[in-house]
Order: sequence, then C-alpha cells, then structure tokens
Amino acid sequence: MGVNVEEYYRKYGPMVLRRCRFLLKNEDMALDAMQDVFVRLLMSQERLRDEYPSSLLYRMATNVCINVIRSEGRKSAIGDDAVLNGIAFYDHLEERTAARSILDRIFRNEKESTREMAVMHYVDGMKLEDISAEVGLSVSGIRKRLRNLKSRVKKIEGIEL
Repeated sequence: MGVNVEEYYRKYGPMVLRRCRFLLKNEDMALDAMQDVFVRLLMSQERLRDEYPSSLLYRMATNVCINVIRSEGRKSAIGDDAVLNGIAFYDHLEERTAARSILDRIFRNEKESTREMAVMHYVDGMKLEDISAEVGLSVSGIRKRLRNLKSRVKKIEGIEL
C-alpha cells in the first residue's frame, strides 16, 4: 500500500516548510524540521494510507516543531505567541484533556480538511486564496466551512481555553 514520499515532497514540501517556519521562526531550524518530517514519513511509508496527505503532513510538521521547541528549550524560537508557547510546554494533563475535549466537540462532525483549513487560517494567518491553492477547494467553499465552524464554536457555551 504505502505512500509515495518523493511525490509528497514535491507537492507538500512547501506547505510543510511554511508550517515549520511559522512555528520555529528560524530558517535553519525550519529546514531541518521539514527534512525530519519527510524522513519520518519515509520510515513509516509502508504502513501509511494515501488518505488526506496534506493533513497528515501538517500534523507531522506541527509535532516535529513542537518537539524541536521542547528539546531546544527555546521559548524565544516561537516569539511572544503565548498560545503556541502554552501548547509546546503544556504539562498539566487535566488542562490538556479539557482542551482536547473542547476541540473534539468543535470538530466532531467536521471533515478533517475543515480542521486543516481552520489551522491554516486562524493559527497561521493564511489568506483564503492561499488556503484554496493548498487544499483544492474554492474560496467560497472555504469561507462557508469556516463560517459553519464559527457558528458551531458560538454554540458551545461556557468554554474557557
């Protein structure tokens, strides 16, 4: 079964690098992290399925970067972004579990690609046109999904992140 790592590298490499640059704020570290993502993909290619590759690589890039941040102990690598800093250095299982529960409720009936688009737009600050080019969905389709997602979030009351 497996995945074609070389094809993924050509197609999704720029997306992975953008994610690594955003999280690490350091070009050399971002390039190393991107390579690490594809090395991990290469090592696991036989047991992976060819479904939602951009989502898989996006998650892998995020996890690799968070591991780099942790191992380097470099809070400055992610700047003053308290949210990312909190995610990278979260030690409280109860808080982490609560946050995961909230996210599960928000994304329960959403497609995986909606989660990916939400991260690209709300976390990475990407424009809808750029997201459209990444995921292959029209700008109006992305706008509709994000609007529906926002309305779902508004329905969940009493949540403190």
